[in-house]
Amino acid sequence: MRIRIVDAFTDRPFHGNPAGVLLLDTAFPPDSWLQQVASEVNLSETAFAHPLPPGSDADWALRWFTPAAEVDMCGHATLATAHVLASNGLADGLIRFTARCGILTAETAGDGAVTLDFPTSSLTPTAAPAAVEHALGGAPILSVHDTAAHIGDLLIELADEKTVSELEPDHAALRAFARRGVIVTAPAEDPSRGYDFVSRGFFPAFGIDEDPVTGSAHTALAPFWAERLGRTELTGLQGGARRGLVRVKLAGARTLLTGHAVTVLDGELLTAP
Repeated sequence: MRIRIVDAFTDRPFHGNPAGVLLLDTAFPPDSWLQQVASEVNLSETAFAHPLPPGSDADWALRWFTPAAEVDMCGHATLATAHVLASNGLADGLIRFTARCGILTAETAGDGAVTLDFPTSSLTPTAAPAAVEHALGGAPILSVHDTAAHIGDLLIELADEKTVSELEPDHAALRAFARRGVIVTAPAEDPSRGYDFVSRGFFPAFGIDEDPVTGSAHTALAPFWAERLGRTELTGLQGGARRGLVRVKLAGARTLLTGHAVTVLDGELLTAP
């Protein structure tokens, strides 16, 4: 089986967020094998997809695994999968995926940009757990929100872009936090640089200390910043050492996420299920 590594939410190799992509001919193998492959690839997400018969509600079935567990929804690995399908002539135009979080779609434009249609996350104000405050090293917290169940992150607003970029969280302490992860965010210091807000995502409980660009988190970041900035179309910059751009468009119950992708490795997996 061919296995690819694709950098998502970027148009340059070695930027954005890398994802493994494995296209299967038939139904998914045992979960234990899928998890072993994802652990071997050892990226924040590895996507597995197989085609569905004509007349199905979707074109492809899609699942995502971190090195430690399966997740309900992943943006960058979905973008990477759509990029592989379009680049190899296996799909044209709109692609429908069925996943644990429902039906998702991806559409590739002429310039190679991929637009994902994902459910918008709810945002529920809450208090920051003391353990999370400690893990963030006492950085001033302006607001805290719970996100929808299919995301399961804590969205934390910090004072400014500098605070977000210089944050050095205690990953061991965050690992004990019984949620998918923590997203920190702040407004862009200078929107003329091409982005409106910044964020970083930490998911040590799922085997990912920091995820460079988390597409699913932007289904919560989009409504959060749309309300504060008064616009439904925004661009987010996410990441620490590796960064990527996510263009978002808030459309009520749905959020459109747009970005580019580039394949950096195309090889063969020698161990079959």
